[in-house]
Amino acid sequence: MAQKAVREKAIPIRLACAIFSVSETCYRYEAKNNVQNELIANWLIRLTDNNRSWGFGLCYLYLRNVKNYTWNHKRIYRIYRELELNLRIKPRKRLVRDKPDALVVPLSINQVWSIVPRDSLRSLYA
Repeated sequence: MAQKAVREKAIPIRLACAIFSVSETCYRYEAKNNVQNELIANWLIRLTDNNRSWGFGLCYLYLRNVKNYTWNHKRIYRIYRELELNLRIKPRKRLVRDKPDALVVPLSINQVWSIVPRDSLRSLYA
C-alpha cells in the first residue's frame, strides 16, 4: 500500500512508510533467490514424479549427496510444503479376526473334565 501511495500520490517514501506504519527497510525489500527457488521446485517435482514413495527426507538427501547442492533443508522443506508434495500417511491395516466360538454349556454332570497339573495338587495338600 505504501508503494502504491508513493507511485500514485507522489509522496516521499519516508512519509508513506510513516502513514502505513511500515519500516523503510521493509518497503525497499526485494525477495532474493527466486531463480533458485524455482530450480528447487523443479527438482522436487521431478523427483516425486519419478519416485512416488520418496518423501521429503529422501528428496533432500538425493539433492544434497547425489547432486551436491548445498541448499538448506529448511528452505527445501518450505518449498516442498508450498508445492503440497507431502505424502499421505497410510493407516495400518488391521487383521480381521474371526469371532471366537461360543462356550458349550455341559448338559449333564461329569460331561466336562478339567486336568489339574501335579504341582498345583502338591501345593493344595501340603
